[in-house]
Amino acid sequence: MRGVKEGLLVREAVRHSSMKFHRSASTRRSVLLVLCVMLVLPMALQAQAAAPAQKSNYSVQEFMVPMRDGVHLQTVVIRRRDQTQPLPILLTRTPYGIPTQEAFDENAAKYGPDWVPDSWKQLAADGYIFVLQNLRGRFKSEGVFQLTSRYDPHNPTQANETNDAYDTIDWLVKNVPNNNGRVGIYGVSYDGLTAALTLLHPPPALKAISEQASPVDQWMNDDMHRYGALRESYAFEYSVLEEADKNKNTNFDFDTYDTYEWYLRLGPLTHANAEYLHGKIPFWNDIMEHPNYDSFWKSEAWVDQLHSSTVPDLNVAGFWDQEDPWGPWQIFRHAEEHDPNNTNFMVAGPWFHGEWQMPEGANIGLLPFGGHKTSLEFRENIEAPFFRYYLHGEGSKPDWKVTTFETGSNTWHTWQTWPPQDEKPTNLYLHADGTLSFAPDSGAEPQYRQYVSDPANPVPYRTRPVSPTYPRPEWRTWEMADQRFVDHRPDVLTFVSEPLDHDVRIAGPVAADLYASTSGTDSDFIVKLIDVFPQSGQDTATAGIADPSYAQSMNGYELPIAMEVRRGRFLHSFDHPQPLVPNKPVDWQIPLRDHDHVFLKGHRIMVQVQSTWFPVIDRNPQKFMPSIYQATAQDYVPATQRVYCSKDLPSHIVLPVVQ
Repeated sequence: MRGVKEGLLVREAVRHSSMKFHRSASTRRSVLLVLCVMLVLPMALQAQAAAPAQKSNYSVQEFMVPMRDGVHLQTVVIRRRDQTQPLPILLTRTPYGIPTQEAFDENAAKYGPDWVPDSWKQLAADGYIFVLQNLRGRFKSEGVFQLTSRYDPHNPTQANETNDAYDTIDWLVKNVPNNNGRVGIYGVSYDGLTAALTLLHPPPALKAISEQASPVDQWMNDDMHRYGALRESYAFEYSVLEEADKNKNTNFDFDTYDTYEWYLRLGPLTHANAEYLHGKIPFWNDIMEHPNYDSFWKSEAWVDQLHSSTVPDLNVAGFWDQEDPWGPWQIFRHAEEHDPNNTNFMVAGPWFHGEWQMPEGANIGLLPFGGHKTSLEFRENIEAPFFRYYLHGEGSKPDWKVTTFETGSNTWHTWQTWPPQDEKPTNLYLHADGTLSFAPDSGAEPQYRQYVSDPANPVPYRTRPVSPTYPRPEWRTWEMADQRFVDHRPDVLTFVSEPLDHDVRIAGPVAADLYASTSGTDSDFIVKLIDVFPQSGQDTATAGIADPSYAQSMNGYELPIAMEVRRGRFLHSFDHPQPLVPNKPVDWQIPLRDHDHVFLKGHRIMVQVQSTWFPVIDRNPQKFMPSIYQATAQDYVPATQRVYCSKDLPSHIVLPVVQ
C-alpha cells in the first residue's frame, strides 16, 4: 500500500523511532529520523528551528471533525489566504500524518510563498481548498486504528472508513467557508483505499473520486498476499510500521544489514511473535490466524460489494507497482458492470508505486521513456482536467475509457474498451530445450525440465544485500530490476526465444499456463515474463551521464514485464487447501495482470520459472500441512520440480497480442 519518497516534501516531519524488538540492546542501531511515505501528498521535512523569512500564501487550519459515533478526527484545511471565489474541496484521508503551518512556512522561506508540492501544482493552478485528515486512531485522531477495509451497508453506526469519509465530507461542506459545495477525494495507496471506499456509499456532495493504487482484497492480491502466498517481508514490516505506535510511522530495527539473511535466520513464521513482536501487532496476528481465504479475508474484500460506477472515478495503476498493481484494475472492472453515464475511467502507466505523483517520471530505474515526462503528463493532461471538469464544471468530459502508456514504443494510447477489441490471446510455448516460440510441440511423449527447490537456499527476489522495505529506495524499482542476477542459478529455469523478426505488441491481461509437478505435497511456482534487450546500442536513463558505470546500461538488460506466484495448496480451492499428489503434473494457471508493452524487433522474449522468491514471498515447506504459518524448522524440505513441455502438457504464456 505504501511507497517511500525522499527529498523535499509537503507533510510535517514526524520523528520516527525504530521498534526495539531485538534480544540484545547492543545489536540496535539508529535508523533514519524521517519516514517519507509516498502518497498523493508525502510528508514534509521537519521544520527548522529558525523562523522563516517569509510566510506561505497558504493558511493551514486544524479542526477535530466529529464522526457519528462521537470520535473526532484530526483534520487540516489548507487554502490560499487571498481566496475570494467559492472553490471545490479536495480531500485526502491518510494514516501517515498531516502537515502544519510551520511546514508550509518553512518551504515558503526556501522556495517562495506560493510553494506547494509538485504533486499539487497542476491542481493548485485551478484553485482548490485542500483538506487532509488523519484516520481514526492515528496521531491526534481519536478512536482505534485498524488495518481494515470492511464496510457493512446494513450497519449505519459501524466505525469504518466509508462512514468516516461520509461524515467528514458532510461536515466540510457545512463548515468550511467559501466552498462551492463540490468535493473530490483522492490519494495513493492507503490514501487511495480510503478514497475508493467512498464508492460504496458516496455522500451527495462527493462529485469526483480518484483512487490511485488502491488495494481491494488483501488475501487474493496486492499488499499482503498474492493468491494466498504471504508477502512475508512486506506484511511484517508494514504491520509494524502502522501499528507499533499510533503517533509514529515505525521502521522495524533490523540487527542484520542484509534482510534476506535476517528473514532466513528468523526461520518459521511462529518465531516472529515468539522472538520479536510478542503478539503486540494486531494485523500480523490476524494474518497468522487466517492462512486461508476464510470469512475474515472475504469480509475485507470490499470490491465484491461494488457493481456500478456511483461517482465519476479515475483509477490509476502502475505496470511496475511493487505494492498495489492489481486493485485498480479490479475496481475498474467492477464499476464497469453498470456504467450508464460513462463515468468510470482507468489510467495505467510505466510507474512504480505512486511514481505518477513524482515530479517528472521520465524513467523507471535505467529504463527511459523516449523523452516523455510521464508523471507530469499524467497530472497535466489527465488528473487535473478530470477534477477540473467534475469539480469546477470547466473543460470537457474524458472521451475515452482507458488510457495507457505503452512501453517499448513509449507512446500514450486511449481505448474505448479494455482489453482492446483487436487483442487476440496468443500462446507462447515453453520447450524442453530451453527455447520459447509461438509454435507448439508436436511430440506426445512427456518432456520436461527439472530443478531442485531447497527452502534452505531460496532464490532472492532482488539482488543482495536486500535492504529493509522502508525507508530505503531500492524497494521502489525491484519489479523492473535486471533478472540476470538469478538466471545462472540451478533452481531457476530459463526459456528464451530467438531475436524477434517483428514487433510483438501486447495490450491486456497476461497469464501463464504451466504444467508442472513436485516431488513434495505442496509447492510454489513463480513465473516471470521478461523482455531481453540486445547487447549493444540501447538507450538508457543514464545517457546524460558523462561516464556511467558499466552496469548502468540497458545493453543485454532482462526487463521483467510480468511476474507472479501461485501456491499449490490453493490450486483447487482458496477456502480449503489440498495437498498435491507427488510427481503428478497439474495445470498451474497463473494470472500475470494487465500490461501494455511492445517487444521490439531484435529483442528476445524470456520466461523464468522458480519456486522461491524470498523474502518477499514466504518459503513453502513443500510438505503439506494445515497451516504453513505453524510449520517447524523440520517441516521445510527440498523438492524436485518439473516443468512439462509437450503436445499433451504444453506449458505456455498467454499473450494478448494486438494486431
